[in-house]
Amino acid sequence: MLIKSATALRNDYDAMVKLSKEKQEPIYLTRNGEGEMVFMPIELWEKREAELDLLEELLKRERNRLAGARTYSMEEIDRMAEDILHEG
Repeated sequence: MLIKSATALRNDYDAMVKLSKEKQEPIYLTRNGEGEMVFMPIELWEKREAELDLLEELLKRERNRLAGARTYSMEEIDRMAEDILHEG
């Protein structure tokens, strides 16, 4: 985990960008010794957002399954796909 002061970001933005991109991890910014912000490359942020979206979808599906929603085995899906393909 990288921790830097907010002053370091203000005084040397380019170095902070380079550090964060090289390490591919967020930099936690502090002010007066307290955590305040997180600084990270946009690619890393987008990756984390995609992971969170996937986890949210998996959680939703698991909740539906636990609530009794119908589930299908791979064999059932294969059979249904074959039926659909042979109908046309």
